Amino acid sequence: MSETNRIEYKQELNTDVDIEKEVIAFLNYPEGGLIYIGIDKLRKVVGVSNVDSNMLKIKDRIKNNISPSAMGLFDVVTENKEGKELIKIIVAGGTEKPYFKKKFGMTEKGCFIRTGTAAEPMPQAMIEKLFATRTRNSLGKIRSNRQDLTFEQLRIYYEEKGFTLTKHLAKNLELLTEDNKLNYVAYLLADENGASIKVAKYSGKNRVDLIENNEYGYCSLVKATKSVIDKLELENKTISQITSKERIDKRLWNAVALREAIINAIIHNDYTREIPPKFEIFSDRLEITSYGGLFDGMTREDFFEGLSLPRNKELMRVYKDLGMVEQLGSGVPRILQAYDKDCFKFAENYLRMVFPALEKLTTQVTTQVTTQVTTQVEELIKIFTGEHSRQDLQDKLKLANRENFRKNYLQLALNEELIELTIPEKPNSSKQKYRLTERGILMKEKLKKANARQNETP
Repeated sequence: MSETNRIEYKQELNTDVDIEKEVIAFLNYPEGGLIYIGIDKLRKVVGVSNVDSNMLKIKDRIKNNISPSAMGLFDVVTENKEGKELIKIIVAGGTEKPYFKKKFGMTEKGCFIRTGTAAEPMPQAMIEKLFATRTRNSLGKIRSNRQDLTFEQLRIYYEEKGFTLTKHLAKNLELLTEDNKLNYVAYLLADENGASIKVAKYSGKNRVDLIENNEYGYCSLVKATKSVIDKLELENKTISQITSKERIDKRLWNAVALREAIINAIIHNDYTREIPPKFEIFSDRLEITSYGGLFDGMTREDFFEGLSLPRNKELMRVYKDLGMVEQLGSGVPRILQAYDKDCFKFAENYLRMVFPALEKLTTQVTTQVTTQVTTQVEELIKIFTGEHSRQDLQDKLKLANRENFRKNYLQLALNEELIELTIPEKPNSSKQKYRLTERGILMKEKLKKANARQNETP
């Protein structure tokens, strides 16, 4: 593969290689680009020695020598080619152009742009034009309406990954505005805030019958993200099909694509409008909607190729630190391994991903479910007419012993996923109730038909 407007090769990392210049050129380029260390100009793979040391040097140089901050806009990873280890620098097009070397400032000696296969000095007229139109509504520039924020949840997540956040947490994670006030990113990542992500569930294929409406938020966005992931993981049921030779287990939605879609929607959402992403579960599909369309100049083809232009680079940086994002620009390609491009719906102000659910349980599977449950569970399933409290169900069954009901009826039905909690995030809530799952509804219908046939028998 030859050098292109988006690919640059370097044989090695030495004093003659101006890595900042190459990175700046791609930051100032709409689509960003890739820099490979360990391939010479003749495209011969020579490999890199001392990979870890060189990667650390590259990260430090990009972090300390380029302005505005490129944190969250680049990734340094290893790649094996022809049995040799290379370093790949992934650079996204930035939203705060022009980027420049701190040493020279916004001058032709400090600013560069990708022209063909080379990084060229940026003309002063272009520098001034880009600076005049620089994005001002980024989260990092918006001052938080609260300045009494705390970050204990975020500190715990970082410590779990082996990082120690010092008293300079806000500065190190770019949570400050230019006048040293906590910004909107800080607000979203704080222990307490007013942001909330909704996960709604409907009984049918439209939004008429809402059966569940959960809110995850008013806490660190990282914590809310993990709660959404856990909730949708719980909803991502395993469907089993029994054949004459084997049992085939499949999830309603591809697990890898689902996680990537959740993270993408939350990281790239346009929070400047104060509208969070939303997640909606229907009987036949899952819809994930994030607000803010494609960036100006970015095409759908660019999007599907994984060209990364992070809307919220500060959030991207934190999620990468915490291992919630594997590699810059990897989300959409991972989703496309499981779903077609038609699953993405583009609009001027939002992006929606629609994942169709697998078909419901087959007759064979439904039969198997019936044979696995006890008579007590069957009795419990028969009395459901909607949502019921524990006491209501126990009274309907005329059972006096609470422990007997919990152990031999309620818990077994929960284990078989025939019933579910109406408030799953608060299992001990005084307002907790229970309802049939789709699996439970199928069971009840089967029991009803079996009872009807029995009554018809002379």
